[in-house]
Amino acid sequence: MTANPTPPYESYVEPLLDALSHSPAHPALITSEGRTVPAGELRDDVLRAAAELAARGIGRGSTVVLLTGNQPEALLARYAANLLGARVVHLTEGTAPETQAQIVHSVGPAMLLAAPAAREAAEALLARAPVPAVLTLGPAPFGEDLLAHAALRAPRPVAGAARAGDDWCIRFTGGTTGIPKGVRMAHGPYGRMLALYAGRIPPGSRPRFLACTPLAHMAGIVADITLLAGGTVVLQPAFDAGAVLAALARERITDMWLLPPLLYELLDHPDLPETDVSALRRLFYGGTAASARRLRGAAEAFGPVLHGWYGQTEAGNIAEVLPHEHTVTGRGGRATAGRAAPGAEIAIRDGDGRPVPPGEAGEVHVRTPMMMSGYWQQPGLTAEVLRDGWIRTGDVGYLDADGYLYLVDRLKDMVVVVGGHVYPAELEELLLGHPAVAQCAAFGVRRADESEEVHVAIVPAAVPAIVPATGHKAGHEAAHGSQGEAWRERIRDFVTERKGAMYAPSAVHVVDRIPLTAVGKPDKKLLAHSWRTIRPSSVTVRPK
Repeated sequence: MTANPTPPYESYVEPLLDALSHSPAHPALITSEGRTVPAGELRDDVLRAAAELAARGIGRGSTVVLLTGNQPEALLARYAANLLGARVVHLTEGTAPETQAQIVHSVGPAMLLAAPAAREAAEALLARAPVPAVLTLGPAPFGEDLLAHAALRAPRPVAGAARAGDDWCIRFTGGTTGIPKGVRMAHGPYGRMLALYAGRIPPGSRPRFLACTPLAHMAGIVADITLLAGGTVVLQPAFDAGAVLAALARERITDMWLLPPLLYELLDHPDLPETDVSALRRLFYGGTAASARRLRGAAEAFGPVLHGWYGQTEAGNIAEVLPHEHTVTGRGGRATAGRAAPGAEIAIRDGDGRPVPPGEAGEVHVRTPMMMSGYWQQPGLTAEVLRDGWIRTGDVGYLDADGYLYLVDRLKDMVVVVGGHVYPAELEELLLGHPAVAQCAAFGVRRADESEEVHVAIVPAAVPAIVPATGHKAGHEAAHGSQGEAWRERIRDFVTERKGAMYAPSAVHVVDRIPLTAVGKPDKKLLAHSWRTIRPSSVTVRPK
């Protein structure tokens, strides 16, 4: 008797298309302009686009570059390419054309799919890195319209060609320190992760996720989870605190993902007290260190809905903080990064790779179900980071006796000063605990003699916080007015009293907003470059 053949492998796309088929009239996507894409229409459009891409030679092993924003076509194009077994590479808005060109040269794509609104960026890219085929996701003068051609096809089922070990994506991380690294992400781990997190959403609850950060990053993953769970993704073109608050109320949003600096912008927005956020069930945050004080403020504003995610592109989700765990703090009141996520293992090791006892800081090593396959065309770096099945995260942290992880800083962000090492994240945590500080970023600046000094950029809080000798004054007014010098001196004294002179910043920069990278993290490279070349009058600079 002949054995039953092994069933074909299903990528994450097939279950997602099945989920869309269950309620074809249910709104899958809603744009900021009010356009609604029903689930059945999205499914059919993916199948049509996949057939058109296949007819143009896209298949297993092909690389497709996407240059899109937060629009329905961004998800449609990714699903279609991944269904065929092609890997996708997102080029993010705000990345320099030269960097985008280097990425394109590295991956050797068969095709560029670009949104009509990305014409200027696409033309700048193509002038530096020609691509064999250029298609647009809508009418545009710089390429054939994929959607127009696809619309002529019937939405017939397309046989998926991906295999578990194939890359569904090469995600280029960072970009604030030279050329980004390409992280290879495989179908098998990604599909299992989506199924796990979609399964944690109560059946029939119809989540409504607000995608207000780039779909090319974490928002795209949460969008996939939402659609797999039968929910709706509400698309915002970019993060704007006022627009996000309006959408939370208007669209009855249940789920949202934010980096901490963006969460702080919501907390500081004047519309928040009058905004109806009663529908919110899960507010996920992560990507950079969060302040315990500001998280307490978020819990007061939004309720017990905060979910902290600590992870990396290379490793996926590493640790989680559940809503009831936000009272857990470590040394100095530091917010916890949580306990190991499902399937994840965390170890703290010294510089020689030896485990250290609870409470002692070292490098965070992890083993997770969603670990990368490696870095694209960088075997040496892969071997350095991925050792014996464990990933060296480059983060410094410690575990307490109950298994809670606390992050001290990134190894590469550590500032070497006379007297020792300064971890910017520790300084930021301290400053964010001061009522006069709304947002801040600490960073190292290299002097002419190649030594380093610590700088901080601060967005003052508009509350009476620092008390000058002459009386009370609101933080922002004190920082910019005649008491500005005294304001900065008090900030410096505040740090010295609690962390010692080594942590006291050599310079305090008062700013209206902390600049962010394309993915929403404080752009410390830009800050360091700005104050390596200029010394504005709003700065106190003192030699150590």
